[in-house]
Amino acid sequence: MSVSRDDFSIAFRSALLQRGATQKFSIFSLIVLAIIIFFLDVYGFAVVKTARSLINDVVYRVTYLASAPTRMFPSVNKGIASHFNLKKENEELKLVIEKYKALDLNLEYLTNENKSLKKVLNAENISNVSNIVLSKVLVDKNSPFLKSVILNKGSKEGILKGMPVTQNQYLVGRVVETNYLSSRVLLLNDLNSRIPVTLDSDNSQAILAGGGTNKPKLEYLPDGYIFEDGVTVFASGKDGIFAAGTPIGKTTAEGEVDLFVDANQLSFVTVILTYQKKEKF
Repeated sequence: MSVSRDDFSIAFRSALLQRGATQKFSIFSLIVLAIIIFFLDVYGFAVVKTARSLINDVVYRVTYLASAPTRMFPSVNKGIASHFNLKKENEELKLVIEKYKALDLNLEYLTNENKSLKKVLNAENISNVSNIVLSKVLVDKNSPFLKSVILNKGSKEGILKGMPVTQNQYLVGRVVETNYLSSRVLLLNDLNSRIPVTLDSDNSQAILAGGGTNKPKLEYLPDGYIFEDGVTVFASGKDGIFAAGTPIGKTTAEGEVDLFVDANQLSFVTVILTYQKKEKF
């Protein structure tokens, strides 16, 4: 048996009418009940008065109990307000403490930087300050093979391309680019770095070649040369750039040089104005 759309509509309207009739009956019943209670109260029926009295007693006692904490502890409200005020003050004090911690750390940083600066100045044993420029390393432009740093001094201070750079009297590299207020230093372990050196053990001559690693290699040594650990390597001065005898590092048995200055830990360096290359790089 099939059900048509009309049959469904008729059934749905009938359900709505039945539901409406039930709602109307409920509303009518409530109205009648309210009228009955009103007349019973007006004409003084004892049952209604008793019920109302009981309800009032319950309401009054609940209200009394709810207000008991405030009456027993009149400072509760003030205490709650004081708690939130203290919490706010505590947060503000924490911010102040963090600010002073930051200032303390900044002071510690400046103190350590000052110590490093004094160490460089004392180690350089400077006799003529007009021949040197003390510079701070601003940027470390290290990459897998290219090793250079940017200094905060440039041509304004007399720095020129080709000038040697040292730290604690140890050779670090040479200036390869100058700007008015900055300069770039090519470090000894850069892939493009090549300088003539002398080995302390037998005065052998070689070329120190950077390879992008922390330890540059020695090249063009005499045939059959046997590498030893701990032989001091100096700049030979044959390039006219670096002063002869400037210490660089010590050899390893693998033919590398362990530099005296860690290129990754540079903070202050000294640019030597005395030694300048006459030819352009």
